Amino acid sequence: MIEARGLSKRFHDKKRGEIRAVDNVSFTCQPGKIYGLLGANGAGKTTTLRMLATILEPTDGTALVCGYDVVEQPQKVRANVGFLSTATALYPRLTGQEMVEYFGRLNGLDEPTLKKRVDDIFNRLDMNGFRDRRCDKLSTGMKQKTSIARTLVHDPPVMIFDEPTTGLDVMTARTIIGFISDCRAQGKTVIFSTHIMSEVERLCDFIGIIHDGMLLAEGTLPQLRSKYAEHNLEEIIVKVVGPLQSNPEA
Repeated sequence: MIEARGLSKRFHDKKRGEIRAVDNVSFTCQPGKIYGLLGANGAGKTTTLRMLATILEPTDGTALVCGYDVVEQPQKVRANVGFLSTATALYPRLTGQEMVEYFGRLNGLDEPTLKKRVDDIFNRLDMNGFRDRRCDKLSTGMKQKTSIARTLVHDPPVMIFDEPTTGLDVMTARTIIGFISDCRAQGKTVIFSTHIMSEVERLCDFIGIIHDGMLLAEGTLPQLRSKYAEHNLEEIIVKVVGPLQSNPEA
């Protein structure tokens, strides 16, 4: 599971001074559930997810991932987390298969287990047609599937997705959404960030709305609809963040 405890991250900008990217954020995500973290660009979603994945270290607070502290035990956390974002950063000279195998070995898989995992994942994501093609020759959708495969190869119990379908065609996005749903069915703990509200409505068991680094609202979709008297999720977000936008000094 994931348990964020007062997570905060501050950066210093020469012109703007101290920037609170994330401000005292706390929430819990349970196994077999998908937690949707929603907000506008710059709201603090990606910074929060990167702290959970130990890519960034919190300025204050901490989080537990599978019982391991992201500050005190980052290596243990990384062994239990798969992190996927739109920044694929694949090594161009490796093939898709070589890329996935490399990450499997980094995570300590023995060769028989690695071969089985790679074959299973490539079949599942329909990647066999380009498994021997170099990453610099792959389409955007192929690259994203390769990123998913390398994220999944060590079978982590916690999956973190940061806008995984941005810029993808309909069919590739559909494959990725189906994969995220499968993660829940397998009992994995999933946290998911997106700007596509239909994905949230289809996938998320619990939703958190973040704005200016602060977690302003949480609940299931029915709970949020009832509380804010709106059916449309976009309108709910507007109602949550609207008072702060109309009065930025509040």
